[in-house]
Amino acid sequence: MRSGAHTPEELETLFEDAFVVRDRHAVAGLFEEGAVLVTGATAREARGGREIARRTAELWARDRTYLAAPRRVLQARDTALVVARSAISVVRRGGDGAWRYAIALLEDDHTKGRDDT
Repeated sequence: MRSGAHTPEELETLFEDAFVVRDRHAVAGLFEEGAVLVTGATAREARGGREIARRTAELWARDRTYLAAPRRVLQARDTALVVARSAISVVRRGGDGAWRYAIALLEDDHTKGRDDT
């Protein structure tokens, strides 16, 4: 996988790709240092690359996936808010020009498993 996204929308696509191939290192690399991933109705938090990789592995163990579906992207210089059906993310462009997640909130229905309705 490439090391970074050129746009907030591309970051969403790279996140979906890393989720589909279950590459925890690629997922963690899409988050900036100290970023937070919050999942589920209980708002389970994972902070930093190691915890984010562990949390996504837990989601995969429950046969969860992530589908990129940004409905709205609001950008102000090097910060953007990405609003999707059941996800909200704050992303930032780093000094290397790549966009990474600073905060990602994924609801359970956005990480559906195959057997969910």
